[in-house]
Amino acid sequence: MSTHARPLAEWLAEASDADLATLFAARGVRPDAGWQDFFDAAEALLDPVSIARALPRLTRAEASALRTVADGEASADTDSVTALVRLALLRPDGAIPAPVTAALGDREVPDVDTAADSTPSSESAEAHAAERAFTTVATLADLLMLARDRPFSLLSGGTLSAGEKRQLAEQGLPADQLDALLAIVASSGLVVADDRRLYTTSDAEEWLRASAAERWSQLALGVRDTLPRGIRSADHGWIATAEWPTAHPWDPAWPERAAALRERARLLGLVADDGTEPAWARPLRLGGSPDATALARHLPAEVDRIFLQNDLSAIAPGPLAPALDVRLRTIAARESAAQASSYRFTPESVAHALVAGETEDSIVAFLDEISLTGIPQPLRYLVAQTAQRHGLVRVSVDDETGRTRIESADQNLIKAMSVDQTLRPLALTAHVESLTTRVGRDTVYWALTDARYPATLVDEHGRAITGERHAPATPRDDAPDHGRLIAALRSHQGPDADAAWLDRELEAAVRAKAVLRVTVGMPDGTTRDLVLEATGLGGGRLRGRDRAADVERTLPVSSIRSASVIAQ
Repeated sequence: MSTHARPLAEWLAEASDADLATLFAARGVRPDAGWQDFFDAAEALLDPVSIARALPRLTRAEASALRTVADGEASADTDSVTALVRLALLRPDGAIPAPVTAALGDREVPDVDTAADSTPSSESAEAHAAERAFTTVATLADLLMLARDRPFSLLSGGTLSAGEKRQLAEQGLPADQLDALLAIVASSGLVVADDRRLYTTSDAEEWLRASAAERWSQLALGVRDTLPRGIRSADHGWIATAEWPTAHPWDPAWPERAAALRERARLLGLVADDGTEPAWARPLRLGGSPDATALARHLPAEVDRIFLQNDLSAIAPGPLAPALDVRLRTIAARESAAQASSYRFTPESVAHALVAGETEDSIVAFLDEISLTGIPQPLRYLVAQTAQRHGLVRVSVDDETGRTRIESADQNLIKAMSVDQTLRPLALTAHVESLTTRVGRDTVYWALTDARYPATLVDEHGRAITGERHAPATPRDDAPDHGRLIAALRSHQGPDADAAWLDRELEAAVRAKAVLRVTVGMPDGTTRDLVLEATGLGGGRLRGRDRAADVERTLPVSSIRSASVIAQ
């Protein structure tokens, strides 16, 4: 076993639980690692494979400091040295363990322009950046509304499948930007992946109803706060974008990732196309709170009124206030998205609103409030007719049998459902002018809704209730929990580190059948050196063949002062 592990093991034993948790997370230690004590932990952390995984994660400053120490220079940055100690890549005294030196090899840190700074954008570049930010925020709203109604399918790597991208592209979303767009909303906690599906969160519902400036502020803050360590500045902002490509110099995948991060910043208008910095990006770069005042001056004014027309369409003369847009789009399908958007009312869109919890009265009141032209008679008729038909099919649970029951005052609908091929998976069974099935109530309800039957859910008291197809998800904390591992290591932490280390040296020697030079304390206070070929350890005694005398010796471990392996 490596003698370099002992100093690290002692440091680990003295470290706080919080420092250990930070170290284990930074080094990618599995919470279920099979370590018995801190010596196991030290050996694992100094394993060449573990060190090779740690080096690419180092920031430019940390890599430079490690290289400086390895080269025997004394000019290493103090903060970086401290960080390297906490990563178990340097000893507490600043010395570099031999396994780290070996893993480091001839790695060098490339030069970079340390004077690089963020140049303020020109008026033209700033205007283009603001337009892009506005377009991105609007596109993300479309993306979230689609995900809210139908969670997206993900590949095993967490990205959208080609089929999913194709469907989204058919709905007008930019297929080549989808990965970057989803990364932006994920960094802001607006979506969460679960079982290879992407769901919107409760935060997304609030975000959708916020103003454009508020939406942008939340997204920009989320992107900044989730940037990797290498491009975060000391004041919790970010370093100049010119330095991003070399922020993690020993990570071969970093340049591609840095380019992806810069593209997210560009989409949000945090960096202009020419690499300059818009005024609204500066507070965030310096670690402050987002200030969208300068950005808002470039954004088109939001409107809160629309024109309703006799052909069942609606036109917003400008960007509709987000809260109004979200609600209107539950009642009408948007046909075009621009500064002046158009919407169209159909039986299906109105039925969708009724399914979502709207009523005839609430729809009429809402449209009357936001319309500049009143509500045309054809639209009133469409809403009334759809509302009258809605609820003809009632889906409930039979109290006696526990089966799902489908009832309707229109027996023609019951007959139609009983022979509808799209409903065959429900295995519907006729029962006293109704249909029953073992399938759950909510599943049956959404199957009928998808098949365009005027279904409604009812509770055990016969009251209509609103169905919720995909409840907002809750963001999960995926950070590993090393609490149990740390507790297990503490439980094996003995008071005598020297004795514990000697036991491990002897155990390792016996396993390797190594030859040991053993210093033994004699009863008269003197010591004697023996050269033994270790053969066994047990009962507090070491057994081995004394090469000089060619005899088998058994030594009490308590009498052994030191032991070292003799190279063969």
